[in-house]
Amino acid sequence: MSTLIPFIGDIFAQLQAAADIRILAEIRDGQITGVTGSELLEMVRKARTFIASKGLKQGDRCGLLAANSIRWVAMDLALTAEGLIVLPLYSRQAPAELITMMKDCTPSIICCGDASLRDAINPKWAGAPPQFLFDEIFAGVEGVQLERPQVGSQSPVRIIYTSGTSGEAKGVVLTAANVTFMLERTVERLDQLMAGATGQDRIFHYLPFTFAASWIALLTFLKRRSLITINMDLTKIANDMRAVAPDYFLNVPQLLERMRRAVDGQLWQTGGLPLTIYSRAKGVWARKQDGKPEAGDAMWSWLAKKLVFPAIRKKMIGKNLKALICGSAPLSAETQLWFMMLGIRVLQVYGLTETTAICTMDDPNHVEVGRVGPAIEGIEMRLGENDEIVVRGPNLFAGYWNRPEQTAEALRDGWLHTGDQGEVNATGNWRIAGRIKNLIVLGSGHKISPEPIEGEIAKKLAEAQQVVIVGNGRGYLSAIVTGDLAPGKVQSALDAVNRELPHYKQVRAFVIRSEPFSIESGTLTVNGKLKRDTIAARMKNEIEEMYGVKQAV
Repeated sequence: MSTLIPFIGDIFAQLQAAADIRILAEIRDGQITGVTGSELLEMVRKARTFIASKGLKQGDRCGLLAANSIRWVAMDLALTAEGLIVLPLYSRQAPAELITMMKDCTPSIICCGDASLRDAINPKWAGAPPQFLFDEIFAGVEGVQLERPQVGSQSPVRIIYTSGTSGEAKGVVLTAANVTFMLERTVERLDQLMAGATGQDRIFHYLPFTFAASWIALLTFLKRRSLITINMDLTKIANDMRAVAPDYFLNVPQLLERMRRAVDGQLWQTGGLPLTIYSRAKGVWARKQDGKPEAGDAMWSWLAKKLVFPAIRKKMIGKNLKALICGSAPLSAETQLWFMMLGIRVLQVYGLTETTAICTMDDPNHVEVGRVGPAIEGIEMRLGENDEIVVRGPNLFAGYWNRPEQTAEALRDGWLHTGDQGEVNATGNWRIAGRIKNLIVLGSGHKISPEPIEGEIAKKLAEAQQVVIVGNGRGYLSAIVTGDLAPGKVQSALDAVNRELPHYKQVRAFVIRSEPFSIESGTLTVNGKLKRDTIAARMKNEIEEMYGVKQAV
């Protein structure tokens, strides 16, 4: 007997139950439009008839190249329901990189959100497979009988290409079982977060659905019959957040840190009593964390909670927020504490594409600052050589597409070697220290994770866009700092950080680069991580100059 993939069947059942309820919306210039559960199912049905008319076989790969939208969601559900393997493609990525991925996994067709995306591919790929625009797909095809393909639990449903920080991206194959297991866990955690709440969850979403964590979040929200409002213009995130007034939403550290700096800047410009109360309250909060309260602290804390913090929360995110969820990269403890000061929980998650996006999730009722929560139920995590995090469980991917050697290197005896360094405390809460491949080995033999040092420098340099530590094989560490900064200010920040570090971890030289590293320049991955090897190659002369002028101490 044929049947839908379990997680797709579950989502379709929830959409049917929400037939007359708005389930998915888009926000443009403050105006929100959306579809009900039945309207989304009808879009999926039309797309399925079009796809079914193309004579594709179960297991064929299909590219999905479009920006976030309601139609993207319907297209993804339709392709998956047809038993096809979806290849999500980031619409802002360079066409050459997208073509490399597609040549690797040979999709049968490419579904494009608009003509500009299609036309960026064709001139650079003579043998490209057929491409169809959403306008044509969602017109549907009359008279096509939809089958329910028999898809096994271990059948691949998705190939997501990793960001490739130090080399060519690899296609991570995720199965129906991987996704079904993960959705059970994420639904449980959000049920815990929203315990006691009534009505439909309100969610704001801006992260690309092409990323594993963003996609898993999307499916989780659909399965819970939440109202998901999609941001359609990244330059208007701040305004859209306020308009939606969400209960919670998924974030990356970069946005949360930008929000914190914006509030600081606005209050400094405003001045007056609000700034005085805010500044005093920040001091009170810092002393509380250090266990060193002073007389008068209670008064300033009370004033801030009554007069200032509620106004900040409402203006920044709206009045309904229960928590912010953050992943993708480590969030600085300083930023997490700042949101906690305002009365906003920041829940962290940790995972890789290879772990179906998630390994750990913060317990909403027990958040430890600087940590990413315990391993989720059903997943095992432990430390291996060099404090590498290794993972075992039903969330592990099937392998890299057409890369058996790299699959065997990553998956050993049933354990995934993540390449991340970490530590776990007595309560089972994990902290991520950095990437093993990013370890800098000085000429002295000292091994140093650059990320913690970069984070400390960034705290002292609010104007800096990025901080990159280099020094592999050298006598000391140096820093590349991007942004519009005065050399004296950079040196002051380094002096402050160096005072707290052992001699071999101190940063002895720096160079300022006015232009930030970016996705467009090829120096950041599509989810904003540093491509360290590329940066080192492009800035070879500047790096050599730092070591040619200064001598190791």
